[in-house]
Amino acid sequence: MIKVGITGIGFMGWIHYLAYQKTAGIEISAICTRNQDKLAGDWTSIQGNFGPPGEQVDVSSWNCHRDLDSLLADDSVDLVDICLPPDLHTDAAIAVLQAGKHVLIEKPMALTVDQCDEIVAVAEAADRQVFVAHVLPFFPEYAFLREAAASGKYGKLLGGHFNRVISDPTWLADFWDAEKMGGPLVDLHVHDAHLIRVLFGMPERLECRARMRGDVVEYGMTNFEFADRDLVVTATSGVIGQQGRPFMHSYEAHFEQATLQFGFAALADEPEVSPLKVFDKEGNVQRPDVGDGDPVLSFELEMAEVVRSLETGTPSTLLGGTLARDAIGLCHRQTVSAIARKSVEVCLPPLL
Repeated sequence: MIKVGITGIGFMGWIHYLAYQKTAGIEISAICTRNQDKLAGDWTSIQGNFGPPGEQVDVSSWNCHRDLDSLLADDSVDLVDICLPPDLHTDAAIAVLQAGKHVLIEKPMALTVDQCDEIVAVAEAADRQVFVAHVLPFFPEYAFLREAAASGKYGKLLGGHFNRVISDPTWLADFWDAEKMGGPLVDLHVHDAHLIRVLFGMPERLECRARMRGDVVEYGMTNFEFADRDLVVTATSGVIGQQGRPFMHSYEAHFEQATLQFGFAALADEPEVSPLKVFDKEGNVQRPDVGDGDPVLSFELEMAEVVRSLETGTPSTLLGGTLARDAIGLCHRQTVSAIARKSVEVCLPPLL
């Protein structure tokens, strides 16, 4: 049984807690937070944009720590799950790895490519695994796309368009700070940057046209160019000023023999869903059954991937640090392109 300690008991810590309750082979043995109420099990203040609100939690069987050093000295913990603010990820992850424990880092992995590289290097030196909690590939509609691309059931994947837009998160004071949260690309679009990297590999060039807010992209559209000139891949991401649609994501992916389409929008009144559809080469419209839409299930599948990787000693092909590092690199190259208003090479420095 893999024993995990969660540091940072906010919304993502709560969602990860829910996922661990239903994932075989892993269980919580410790938590770490400075909040006295949460240390005592009162998580009722936690709210988020999906899933149930926080509840009273039985912490009597866990070791409850007030600081990271104490958690790292806890011999009951094999894996530390970091759900802290993004600017704290690097130092915390390095400390975890140097303490001889595996680490799961909530996305974004870090705020810069150099920070990601440092985490990967420390993990290799410590012979520990680093996972980054990019859950999007486990959402059923996106898993269907990923599996279709891997299997070739619809022929070659030719490209697609990926959308991810939120209303201005006015309750997050640091959202627009490049050195705290990174802004919409690093904190939001990184989901699709990671997925594009998984599906298509690393692009050679990209061009992002965007509105800026200070030194970060507020809203932009990017064209990704690959060595394979058949691939046509674009993405839109950013922030709108109207609060009536706090979140949306969607995609349309093109194969030789089919097109896949999906969309979801959280609205001020009630959500709108455009269920997954497959338009096949015979002119049919298929609507695959991908489950009941419970978002926490995707996190259960994510945690099951962590368990599989640790039990087999095989690095994850979806949650690995190098892949997450590439996604951060793509976000930063988009910012460079947006500021320069021209196409730029995707020329990330080699890993340390």
